[in-house]
Amino acid sequence: MKWHKRAINAVKAAVAGWKGSTFDFSSWAGRRFWGIDNGKLATNETIYSVISRLANTFASLPVKMYQNYDLKMNQAADVVINNPNSNMTSFDFFNKIEVSRNETGNGYAIIIRDIRMQPEKLLPIDSNYVTPFLNTDDGELWYQVINDGTYYFHNMNMFHVKHITGTSRLVGINPVNVLKNTLEFDKAVQEFSLSEMQKKDSFILEYQANVDAEKRQRIIDDFKRFYQDNGGILFQEPGVKVSDLERKYFASDTLASERITRSRVANVFNVPASFLNDNEGQGFSSNEQMMIQFVQMTLAPIVRQYEHELNKKLLTDEDRKAGYYFKFSLGGLLRGDTSARTAFYQMMIRSSGMTPDEVRQLEDLPPKGGKAAELWISGDMYPLEMDPTQRKGGEKNATTTKQ
Repeated sequence: MKWHKRAINAVKAAVAGWKGSTFDFSSWAGRRFWGIDNGKLATNETIYSVISRLANTFASLPVKMYQNYDLKMNQAADVVINNPNSNMTSFDFFNKIEVSRNETGNGYAIIIRDIRMQPEKLLPIDSNYVTPFLNTDDGELWYQVINDGTYYFHNMNMFHVKHITGTSRLVGINPVNVLKNTLEFDKAVQEFSLSEMQKKDSFILEYQANVDAEKRQRIIDDFKRFYQDNGGILFQEPGVKVSDLERKYFASDTLASERITRSRVANVFNVPASFLNDNEGQGFSSNEQMMIQFVQMTLAPIVRQYEHELNKKLLTDEDRKAGYYFKFSLGGLLRGDTSARTAFYQMMIRSSGMTPDEVRQLEDLPPKGGKAAELWISGDMYPLEMDPTQRKGGEKNATTTKQ
């Protein structure tokens, strides 16, 4: 029996099990299985910042199904775009998967199918309970999930996005573990700085050797009172000198450590360092250039990975051959400011690259139809399909040419 037939039979058995009492996902609800251990996120503001930015930005991207550039909708598209499961919106689903991918290196979701083998639900699960492995009989990738029991899912029924895997690995490398030494050093510097700031000021109290014990004690008691009252009047008698004890603490060292940490976090998560610096946008002549770098270097590889997973596991072979595919729109992040968008739109309309209605749609305006739905070209500005001899001055030019 071929592998795809075995996979189909296994899926059918799983579907039958889901309908029965032997395989009930509702027993997993309310467990830590549904979430992830956010200890590192909750205690490190730099890690929280970069993961939050990546997850929120990616989850905000519009996702659509297309067939050769035309918008389409079917059951798989409805699950992805509107209703991944009964407890989540599409934003919540992709946000959760992306947070898990960045915190643990892997984001998983079980694909629940109906009796017709069409996607019905996408259920995010804790990556700590999932172990990928290759079946020695046929080399197929399977996933072992351990919660209140042990379950196995074929790779076509497991949505899996990850960071780079390295050599001969099936799971993504945990980026937070890569930053272990950096985070430990940063934590040590912060703890040292906090302990130094919490220490009370120290002083050197000098007095002449000929001061008797009773007077010396009186001087010490007077200084203790002054110190406990955090100020006031201190009588400094002749022969007594009070000076500060220098503290070996430099705020510049703490700031330098924070800058190094932010730079290393940005490198590991592959985001522009300016996103985590104090002066955001530093080194760029415009926000548009910064967003171009962010989209090209950071978001594009992430988006392509999600698109490939959706296309492979939620669409059938017939769908893909018919030209169906999922696509996340990155265009909104690259619009730039008003002047940049205006120049781009003018160039595209005048060179017949876009119709006026397509421009209106990009600006969230309703289409006008009619001539606004046609391609125009500067000549100056006639419909592309119009006979040149019918344009203004065209007949005169044609006559002149014949003569």
